Amino acid sequence: QVQLVESGGGLVQPGGSLRLSCAASGAIVEIGDMGWYRQAPGKQRELVATITSGDYKNYADSVKDRCTISRDNAKNAVYLQMLSLKPEDTAVYFCKMVVMSTAQLWGDFWGRGTQVTVSS
Repeated sequence: QVQLVESGGGLVQPGGSLRLSCAASGAIVEIGDMGWYRQAPGKQRELVATITSGDYKNYADSVKDRCTISRDNAKNAVYLQMLSLKPEDTAVYFCKMVVMSTAQLWGDFWGRGTQVTVSS
């Protein structure tokens, strides 16, 4: 079994910054793509940013100039640095990893999410 745990969310004023972290643990052999997604109340979950095992990064247009995704393969972790936060960034942020487990099967695994609230 593979578990993902996010941290770093919270309440921040508009224009502020946050750094989200997500660490995977469990029966991991290899991790492929990693990513961050978010879901605001009443809206569908949407992609924020992804990073491949080869370090190729992709961002949603809404965050492209304000967010940086990175990964630490030694720690099985992915990070999201967010700057110049706006009220519309308020959402639950989820990390997702594509993981090969010890059962030699690739699968998508999700964390439970961390709340980010941008408000004055």
